Amino acid sequence: MARSLLDEERFKLQFAGHETFPLRYGWLKKSYDEVKRALEAEGCDPRSVFTDESAIAVFGVGKNMVASMRHWSLAVGVLAIEDEDGQRVGRPVPTLLGDALLGGGDPYLEHPASLWLVHWHLASAPGRSTTWYWAFNELNEPAVDRDLLTLRLMRRIAALREAGRMKESRITETTVRRDVECFVRTYLAKSPSGRGAHEDNLESPLCELGLLQPLGVGSAFGFRRGPKPTLPDEVFLYGLHSFWTQLYPTRREFTVEAVTHEPGSPGRVFMLDEESVADRLAAMADLTKGAIRWDESTGMRQVYAHDVASVKPLDLVAASIAKAMHARAA
Repeated sequence: MARSLLDEERFKLQFAGHETFPLRYGWLKKSYDEVKRALEAEGCDPRSVFTDESAIAVFGVGKNMVASMRHWSLAVGVLAIEDEDGQRVGRPVPTLLGDALLGGGDPYLEHPASLWLVHWHLASAPGRSTTWYWAFNELNEPAVDRDLLTLRLMRRIAALREAGRMKESRITETTVRRDVECFVRTYLAKSPSGRGAHEDNLESPLCELGLLQPLGVGSAFGFRRGPKPTLPDEVFLYGLHSFWTQLYPTRREFTVEAVTHEPGSPGRVFMLDEESVADRLAAMADLTKGAIRWDESTGMRQVYAHDVASVKPLDLVAASIAKAMHARAA
């Protein structure tokens, strides 16, 4: 049985926080800018950015949307809660990812690489977007709808409770159903009936990735597995590096099957088939100057790394985005 990250105590599971609003265009940039401004302003506490009554006017949205903006900024990882001396103080601060994307590289997420990075951080591990992780990594259904997703997820939560993983959790079916609805609206651009696009869905940038597709049968939809032409090799490397160093830091090799099918792997999160993963892995040697190598001489089709921690994938992604944005502006 494949390893499930839901079973690991290091991941805190959450099924709420977004106030039922999917991530929208501009929210990450606005949140990042306001936290940066607060940190740089004398006497201004960044903890007040999302809690002061003035936040409604500053962000131009309602109170619930302000809370949703904070949630998504933390879930995506462009902001983090800073700890001081091991104590959680609730102070939001920009991260390296936030600086790389929103600090100038691609502030409005115009490049596909930025959207794929956002998706990776939502779906590669449990946390503030646990349903996102579960749907892409542990759900194995050719066709689903909102009701089936809710049913399957409630069963998984029940199993986690039985195992003592969520013994104090008060997660209800209503909470899970709302989380599932928000998940679907994050990725599905068109209504299940095919009568056009919902306004809210058009405002979710991750719809552009095309990871979910309506099947034209009632409200059913499916996950679109296969090649992803808009996914840059640098972002695939970012995912591979994260998968390797965070989940399997002592491993020195992986088969193509593992990188395709293991929970938390680039193949699962980016919805790639085995041949697409093999093609991507074959490109890693040039991209990493040999730090990660592809070998199929023994018939095993494996990827090796003697020092995967030395690879700096965010730098490579940022450079790729900067080059593309410069070319677009020229």
